[in-house]
Amino acid sequence: MRVRSISHAATTWLVVILAWGAVVAALVSQQAFGFEPCPWCVVQRVAYLLVGLFALLATFVQQSRRRARSLLALSALGAAGGLAAALHQQLVAAQSSSCAYTAADRWIAMLRLDTLLPPLFKATAACDKANEPMLGVPYALWSVAVALVLLALLMRATARTAERR
Repeated sequence: MRVRSISHAATTWLVVILAWGAVVAALVSQQAFGFEPCPWCVVQRVAYLLVGLFALLATFVQQSRRRARSLLALSALGAAGGLAAALHQQLVAAQSSSCAYTAADRWIAMLRLDTLLPPLFKATAACDKANEPMLGVPYALWSVAVALVLLALLMRATARTAERR
């Protein structure tokens, strides 16, 4: 039974583009406009990279609904993680001028992400500074919106894997 339908593939490709596009947008805003990332920003970047990776893998699963759904579930977990990190940044971390060695810092240090690829994963700002408004909206709320759209698209993609061709 073939899982890959045009709508399933189109939706998962849209997830990949949106998730990785959000990371590219964060890098552009960092390099071109000086929006430096905090540790929670880096966690969101990792989450969106994983969302895109698992969604990309799901686009190539053609023979197994279970595998496609499992990959989409992993992608949704990544989106939920990005949502949680963005909400934490907005509601907790941004209320303090320090992110003094948070769980995000420990996680980044444990995985050595900041040394593997510093331009992408090195946190260089305090949480309150990293949540400056962009176009009048706090940066973390942009990430919340991206995560919610990703979750909606992933629910749609999962539903489409259940449809028979």
